[in-house]
Amino acid sequence: MAIYTETELELAKTLGTSTLYEASNIKNCALDREITAVWQGAILSGPAYPVACTPGDNLAIQIALEKAPAGSVMVVTTDDFVAGYWGEVLTVAAQYSGIKGLVIDGGVRDIVALRQRKFPVFSRGISVCGTEKASYNSVGDSIQITGTPVQLGDLVIADDDGVVVLPKNIALDIIQKGKAREEKEAIMMKQLSTGKTTLELMDLLEWREK
Repeated sequence: MAIYTETELELAKTLGTSTLYEASNIKNCALDREITAVWQGAILSGPAYPVACTPGDNLAIQIALEKAPAGSVMVVTTDDFVAGYWGEVLTVAAQYSGIKGLVIDGGVRDIVALRQRKFPVFSRGISVCGTEKASYNSVGDSIQITGTPVQLGDLVIADDDGVVVLPKNIALDIIQKGKAREEKEAIMMKQLSTGKTTLELMDLLEWREK
């Protein structure tokens, strides 16, 4: 699994998903916009631990909690089947195992407890319906989630804007590009405060007369 320093992970969170998505120039690194934080202000960055559930069955998650290294972000595909795959019990287990958070294209429940425990969860929906524990597709192997490929160790960043997965072999380069983009935008903000317009700063003056 790719190892990122805490400084790199904090920088990724500070830059945020929108900046890193733009800096990546990878169109399918952003998950479906319906995958959102279950409590406002949740933020997350860390190496991915991919999990593929059988729809309506969370056995893969139970196994992954024993296998995933501390510091991992569990990224779970359920083939978009929404049910309560995750709740307070798994949250407590994850926190004691050192798991940083969860991204899932299915559903979760016990939202009040997740919020109180400040455990970052990003899901497609909320569902009181429980799941079986009888089968699974894969644990720790590469997956696709809402059209985005995820490999063990890819960098996951999630915040109020959405969820982005950066390939591990270029994640740090993208972070540096994101930092440069942020610095450029900071200069632009100062120029806007002096009366400059976005048409001027973005070389769009040709549209002023149209």
